[in-house]
Amino acid sequence: MPTFDEALQRAGEFGHFQRRVFLLLCLTGVTFAFLFVAVVFLGSRPDRFWCRGPSAAALAERCGWSPEEEWNRTAPERRVHGQCRRFLLEAAPVAAPANATAAAAALSCADPLAAFPNHSAPVVPCRGGWRYAQTHSTVVSEFDLVCGDAWMLDLTQAILNLGFLAGAFILGYAADRYGRIVIYLISCFGVGVTGVVVAFAPNFPVFVVFRFLQGVFGKGTWMTCYVIVTEIVGSKQRRIVGIVIQMFFTLGIIILPGIAYFIPNWQGIQLAITLPNFLFLLYYWVVPESPRWLVTRKKGDKALKILRGIAKCNGKYLSPNYSEITVTDEEVSNPTFLDLVRTPQMRKCTLILMFAWFTSAVVYQGLVMRLGILGGNLYIDFFISGVVELPGALLILLTIERFGRRLPFAASNIMAGVACLVTAFLPEGIPWLRTTVATLGRLGITMAFEIVYLVNSELYPTTLRNFGVSLCSGLCDFGGIIAPFLLFRLAAVWLELPLIIFGVLASVCGGLVMLLPETKGIALPETVDDVEKLGSPRSYKCGRKKKTPVSSSHL
Repeated sequence: MPTFDEALQRAGEFGHFQRRVFLLLCLTGVTFAFLFVAVVFLGSRPDRFWCRGPSAAALAERCGWSPEEEWNRTAPERRVHGQCRRFLLEAAPVAAPANATAAAAALSCADPLAAFPNHSAPVVPCRGGWRYAQTHSTVVSEFDLVCGDAWMLDLTQAILNLGFLAGAFILGYAADRYGRIVIYLISCFGVGVTGVVVAFAPNFPVFVVFRFLQGVFGKGTWMTCYVIVTEIVGSKQRRIVGIVIQMFFTLGIIILPGIAYFIPNWQGIQLAITLPNFLFLLYYWVVPESPRWLVTRKKGDKALKILRGIAKCNGKYLSPNYSEITVTDEEVSNPTFLDLVRTPQMRKCTLILMFAWFTSAVVYQGLVMRLGILGGNLYIDFFISGVVELPGALLILLTIERFGRRLPFAASNIMAGVACLVTAFLPEGIPWLRTTVATLGRLGITMAFEIVYLVNSELYPTTLRNFGVSLCSGLCDFGGIIAPFLLFRLAAVWLELPLIIFGVLASVCGGLVMLLPETKGIALPETVDDVEKLGSPRSYKCGRKKKTPVSSSHL
């Protein structure tokens, strides 16, 4: 009786069917990238904002000022008073003003401060009435997330990552219990609905709640589609699909600044990056359930039916010998965290992968969001940073087959760490060198982020794969929660301080991943025993890794 991998090889490991499903599911990477980093544009901080008291509002209306004129005549000088204080025009020395309007009437449109002694009005902290001089409305201007409330923008990104974390546990578990494709479709619908609500949120609490829910469902779409594409192809193709799907994430990074540039408000941007998720519901008719998952749930007949469909689409034929299929001899059970740490090899892999996910998220998101505080043209800088990521996928494809997974994984982390540390101490007078080294850091952490997806899916058995990938990547989401606060709060102390933290984390991670077993050329493990064999000395011979067979029994 053939095993699943034997039947898949006969049906075609990467034929027309797999290529079609793969390309369709890759589009999920584009929309997930939109969600992952959109805060850079949704919440871009305006360069020029100020607050107006009641007298300044009345004066601006009477004089018919433009925002630029109001800024020049009523806003305190930024370098002296900052943007969080205003002139107390109500204190103008006029005869007993009855109200703010009367006080404003006594001030000159040409020079409101002329009425004050020494041409200087009292300055007081702002309590509201914010004004913004910008062409694009953002979340910041919509909900007045400036000055004392500026940290709330960091909170919105932290809340999104908290949603990713919840989605990793809830929907990762659900995908292993109820199936990959059903959870994928539910997640796509959830991302669409919650994203629309976010765009029309009437207040900040509603915005935060539904951004959290969008994170939950967004994580469900990304992790589930990734697991599906790695389960429907052969072991030789896993490295290609695992990296190429990451390239579609990078494609989303490249496309996003163009969307943000041509759409003049944050609500429009939010809708533009959300509505495409509804189109993925059409996959119900073209993407089947993962047959590998069906085998692990002891549904061999359904898996065989799907394999016959795959063979037909690929122009192949499954002989009558494939009337039954071998399934795992493990009892069907619902996965728990204890399953990931019960045995020595599984425990080591889980802990190291968790740290690798955490490091990748903190460093990657930190470097992306750092673009928003460096000045310059945000749209061009963001576009270039996305283009820089593309060579990473090519380098991975060229190295992981020749050198395996561990060495490129470790080298990319170390490269990112060293680049961050060097950039932090380079003098400002040589911007070309700082840019070059920083680019190497971004390239390195991008490669590390892409490899961790591949390695994580290869180190867990089928019964635990979706749950294991989701749980380990939950540390990625935890890192995403910390990253905005780590970046902005430490940068307020010293702009380069976050880079030192990023450099240390990435360098340590580079050393730890060398302790993971090599998975080059090995079939996806079906059981926990298969994972334990990966670390066995018997898996090596003459310095080369032997292909480890998958244990199974016949039903």
